[in-house]
Amino acid sequence: MNNSKLVSSLREAISLCELKDSMSISFHHHLRNGDFVLNMVMDEIANMGVKDLTVNASSLFDTHAKLLDHIESGLVSKICTDYMSSGLGRSISEGVMDTPVEFRTHGGRPSDIESGRTPIDIAFIAAPASDPMGNCSGKIGKSACGSLGYAIPDAQNAKHVIIITDNLVPYPLIQWAVSEINVDYVVEVPAIGNPQGIVSGTTQITRDPVGLIMADQATKVIKASGLLKDGFSFQTGAGGASLAAAKFLKDIMVKENIKGSFGLGGITGYMVDMLNAGCFESLLDVQCFDLKAVESIRTNPKHQEISALHYASPSSMSAVVDSLDVVILGATEIDTNFNVNVHTDSNGYIMGGSGGHSDTAAGAKLAMIIAPMFRGRLPMITDRVSCISTPGKDIDVLVTQGGIAVNPRNQELAERIRDAGLPLIDIHDLKRKAESYTGVPSKAPKGDKLVAKVISRDSGLLDNIYNVPQK
Repeated sequence: MNNSKLVSSLREAISLCELKDSMSISFHHHLRNGDFVLNMVMDEIANMGVKDLTVNASSLFDTHAKLLDHIESGLVSKICTDYMSSGLGRSISEGVMDTPVEFRTHGGRPSDIESGRTPIDIAFIAAPASDPMGNCSGKIGKSACGSLGYAIPDAQNAKHVIIITDNLVPYPLIQWAVSEINVDYVVEVPAIGNPQGIVSGTTQITRDPVGLIMADQATKVIKASGLLKDGFSFQTGAGGASLAAAKFLKDIMVKENIKGSFGLGGITGYMVDMLNAGCFESLLDVQCFDLKAVESIRTNPKHQEISALHYASPSSMSAVVDSLDVVILGATEIDTNFNVNVHTDSNGYIMGGSGGHSDTAAGAKLAMIIAPMFRGRLPMITDRVSCISTPGKDIDVLVTQGGIAVNPRNQELAERIRDAGLPLIDIHDLKRKAESYTGVPSKAPKGDKLVAKVISRDSGLLDNIYNVPQK
């Protein structure tokens, strides 16, 4: 038996996996804007003369804008992803690709990989620590990023798996995320990423008075819902108002001695604070958002790493999102039917993606949007969002500084909010209220070229994104 899968170079590993034209390769995004691996791999493949590849990446960031060169050269013909930041999204929106991008959710992507709808020929796993057999982890090393939850389904289902690490440790690595049983080759490189871009040192609570008002109201809605009791489970994002809501929620739970069951998702230091204060029994972590979360998952056994399949896959026997009480989410637009857009900006350019947005909204008992009535003199509420990222049937409530709108599908919540004396408002009235400040904007023009498909978490077509016409 070979006691090492270590090969001399990335090129050797790719050659041994027999990469050919029209194959599909995958990447994970735990290194986020500090990632070196995707560009490193694509440059090496470009030198090998391969063409017509599908890139399946759990998310793409501004640091990956170099993909545009590989699209223009014919190396990359298709992209599947859950999120795309504006650096790449702007060019995609201008029609640079012939084949539409396929956007999935953080639960839908691993489900479709596992089912064979989007098969992967070679998965490239960026690993902050690995032993020579490929047992690897994100918890230790100079490039430590914490959980490797989005990489695990790729490793389990790809035909070939290459681990790329800048921290080779003796066999066996303790507390691996990806097991050697799924790994073909290991490559050691000088650096897999820039730690400054992998995680921010701190993720900050908003100091904006409007954001604090919304966070306070959001906390009161959660309390009024009746869900804030022993066994409570919770997920929130890393936005300033969402973090403020988590802080206010922690204060209530500590004061009233409420013992929750778990915090979920991409974990921030504020969720770690809630765990350490006794608000939760555990954190279930698919991705660490800051250095405090990385330290916690490394040292606290109550802070547990989970795969994207475990987190949110609709085809798993069960997923954690289905046991979630409350999720706080953001929006770039929301319409009067409570459909939410997080894919495009006000001009129609791609600048985001669902990630776990629609997964958690579908699973949670209470799915809440926190958003201001307007941004930059543009109202947030519209008759129909430019792109449906999360369907309105899965959203329960919108919290703004101008009032709280409840989806008519959830009359019990509306009554609880009214009984609590909170400022309940019909979403149509809230739209008119916002427009009284901003005026009614004209819709951004759409072209006739399909540039992206938004795939629902259960693999259906949710919406289409068309190009932004160039003047």
